[in-house]
Amino acid sequence: MARIRIPLPEHFPFRTELTVRITDINYGKHLGNDSLLSLVHEGRARFFRHHGFSEMNLGGAGIVIADAAVVYRAEAFFGDRLAIEIGGQDFHRAGGDLVYRVSNGEDGREVAIAKTGVVFFDYDARKVRPAPPEFRALFGD
Repeated sequence: MARIRIPLPEHFPFRTELTVRITDINYGKHLGNDSLLSLVHEGRARFFRHHGFSEMNLGGAGIVIADAAVVYRAEAFFGDRLAIEIGGQDFHRAGGDLVYRVSNGEDGREVAIAKTGVVFFDYDARKVRPAPPEFRALFGD
């Protein structure tokens, strides 16, 4: 089976830190895959809020997560402080990819690389819409 590869963007314009909670731990006694996606979701919400936006209003449009991928590099455990860096790439007419580099805040060890495909959506009209220019501006594009 081919392994998933997530190329990294040239720069990550946003960084936040989150602590692994006991509820993020799975039966293997490490960070669960579902919890990793929840942590990057929190990071994405903080990124948007930092710029005065939300997932329901980013330049007049909401977002829909069209896909997600994760490549794990190392374990994380209860109490670990994780640095979540967010960058963007593969922009297209109606969206693009958000890429997350998750690393241990203490020793810098890379825990995971993740990607979510974002599509802009007009929730009133219930249809995909063009990406607002404010979206690409978040990444210096």
